Amino acid sequence: MMKKSRQKIKLDAEEKKLLASFEKGEWKSVKDIKKHKKIAKAAAKNTLQKDARINIRLSSNDLLRIKQKAAFEGIPYQTLIASILHKFAAGHPAE
Repeated sequence: MMKKSRQKIKLDAEEKKLLASFEKGEWKSVKDIKKHKKIAKAAAKNTLQKDARINIRLSSNDLLRIKQKAAFEGIPYQTLIASILHKFAAGHPAE
């Protein structure tokens, strides 16, 4: 028999609040799930759509450190930069 491995997942404050709400039974099913899924998918697509291009100059040391952090996370460095900028634009503090 294989043991189930449990990964320790680190949740941010918003995720902890959502989990607590779910565990308290505060969430209710919706009647028309297909409609709500379609709306949520459209919102996500519009939010995550990358339709603008920028050029930015960075010090070579900063770029090297960003590339190292991205490699550690297993993501492309441009994706990391876009994520950081998105969090800042959305008003989320840096972690």
